[in-house]
Amino acid sequence: MSPADSPRDLIEDRLRRELEAVHVEVSDQSAHHAGHAGAAGGGHYSVLIVSPRFEGLTRLEAQRLVYAAMGDLMASAVHALQMRTLTPAEWTRRRSPG
Repeated sequence: MSPADSPRDLIEDRLRRELEAVHVEVSDQSAHHAGHAGAAGGGHYSVLIVSPRFEGLTRLEAQRLVYAAMGDLMASAVHALQMRTLTPAEWTRRRSPG
């Protein structure tokens, strides 16, 4: 990643790499929080992560894994993170009709 990469790109790359994610969606929600004093140090993001590393984990354990993967980005580029974590099987079931 180059220094010109956006925080969104950095987040997506980090999640793909650290969690061996098969699908990642990162949405920058910062504009919805304009004027929020706490947001000055970083943005508001919503992420969907599909990873086999979530197999057998509770939702809380999966979220802890995401926070660990984000590491220093949580202290710099991110003020708030809303996340949805799915295993590949859960992702397939949710995308299948019927």
